[in-house]
Amino acid sequence: MEPTAHADRPPPPRGVYLLPNLLTTGCLFSGFYAIVAAIDKNFAPAGMAVFVAMIFDGLDGRIARLTRTETTFGKEYDSLADMVSFGLAPAIVTYQWGVVRIAEYGREWERFGWLAAFFYAVTAALRLARFNARSATSDKRYFEGLPSPSAAAIVAAFVWFASKPPLQEPGLIGLIGAFLITATAGLLMVSSFSYPSFKKFDIDQRIKRAYMIIVPVFFVLIAIDPPTMLFSMFTTYALSAPVLWVGRRIRRSVRGAPAGTT
Repeated sequence: MEPTAHADRPPPPRGVYLLPNLLTTGCLFSGFYAIVAAIDKNFAPAGMAVFVAMIFDGLDGRIARLTRTETTFGKEYDSLADMVSFGLAPAIVTYQWGVVRIAEYGREWERFGWLAAFFYAVTAALRLARFNARSATSDKRYFEGLPSPSAAAIVAAFVWFASKPPLQEPGLIGLIGAFLITATAGLLMVSSFSYPSFKKFDIDQRIKRAYMIIVPVFFVLIAIDPPTMLFSMFTTYALSAPVLWVGRRIRRSVRGAPAGTT
């Protein structure tokens, strides 16, 4: 058997192993900060912190693979940090933002609010546990269920958007919508819908000219109105799998319809 391309490479310095874990710690700190900011009623910074956590979460695994410093400890630590930043933090941010307001409309609405927030936290834990259990055998090109960072982004961006004046008092309809969005994001996390992971994206391949135009436009729009654009982008991603599933079912039913039927 021929040696692999990595066989003659020396092992990375011990200090390099700290880098992915430091990035994971940054993710954990961002989630912790989001919770503290929400408790202090600073909801816009709380929403921003969730997106900062997403940046750290996206970097730690890639840096570990790039430096060949992936460890079992790092994977477990990353999962625990994800639970705080993308499970507990969005649930608490939504709870702090909405439950006090919705309680003014009756005790039943208050229960609905905290149950929706707790449901999100539970589904995030289930989503992460399922991912860990199946990561060795799953198709790396797709996620089973909405990834927890994407679900957290929807919840955080909505609260961030709703915290901007003059939308700081959303009313009963807005509050119901917020908790329904939170619960739906949780439901999509534990669904069986397939979402593209983009992990197999090859930056060495030729990038189409359209992408070179679209990507900068997205960054400009995000810079102009971050919460609105981020909420729109992640909501589109979350709804893409159910919409495609419905489309496939409709096509199958049309193909299977007897001739001459309408």
